[in-house]
Amino acid sequence: MTPDMEFALEARAENIAIVRHVLGGLGEAYEVPEEKLSDIRLAVTEACANVVVHAYPDGQEGQMEVVASMEGETLTVLVRDWGCGIRPRPDSPGLGLGLSLIAALAESVQLGHGSKEHTEVQMTFALRDPVASTSTHVGAPHGGNAPPGPNGRGE
Repeated sequence: MTPDMEFALEARAENIAIVRHVLGGLGEAYEVPEEKLSDIRLAVTEACANVVVHAYPDGQEGQMEVVASMEGETLTVLVRDWGCGIRPRPDSPGLGLGLSLIAALAESVQLGHGSKEHTEVQMTFALRDPVASTSTHVGAPHGGNAPPGPNGRGE
């Protein structure tokens, strides 16, 4: 994947706002519909929050990296860290819904470890919704030109 955007920040809560701001600029550049951009921002925010809260335990410092790539009408965003990996934490300060929310907002989500000993969340987003069907009822096509019924009057 050749990135259209790539940057790294210290994994601190205040830097999540920077990620959201940069995604806004990317969305503007690619003319992403506002509703879809809101979903992307929320999913990426959740992935970054997981890095801030879980990747570097006991006050350790570390980086989070965000990489975005556009291919056709699909945006792929990776959030990486070099922390302790994804594992259950009985003392977790969160509700444990972050990955579920990401999965609900993205078309696909992959969790893994890269070749450079990092943890990675890869999210894929379709930027345009598929064209909706124009007919809503069988036998009553859009435009009111229904085929004649048994009585010959289009009913």
